[in-house]
Amino acid sequence: MDVLRIILLIAHFIGLAMLLGGFLVQQKAIAGGTGTVLPIMWRGALVQIVTGLLLVATIEMGDLFDLDNWKIAVKLLIAVVITVLVFVYRKKDPAPSWALWTVGTLTLANIVVAVAWR
Repeated sequence: MDVLRIILLIAHFIGLAMLLGGFLVQQKAIAGGTGTVLPIMWRGALVQIVTGLLLVATIEMGDLFDLDNWKIAVKLLIAVVITVLVFVYRKKDPAPSWALWTVGTLTLANIVVAVAWR
């Protein structure tokens, strides 16, 4: 069960890189009002949601350690908001700058929650 958890965690990090990388690579375009939701951002958001849920299920089923359910709920809420924003604006060209900045900020917030919340 621990091997599966590690594989899912790596996939979760890859989803994070897809989402955050898609945001960071177009900072100049976003500042200029011509930013878009890249397809990799949509895929990254989906990977984050799916692997996050599977990680929680794996940890709970394997009784590997105790999870903080409030932390998981906050992370899930942030991930759902990110996914909804990316989904809604994925076909808009250009996407509103506020939406892209919100996606980037919430992605960073999710990292902070994951690392700093003990």
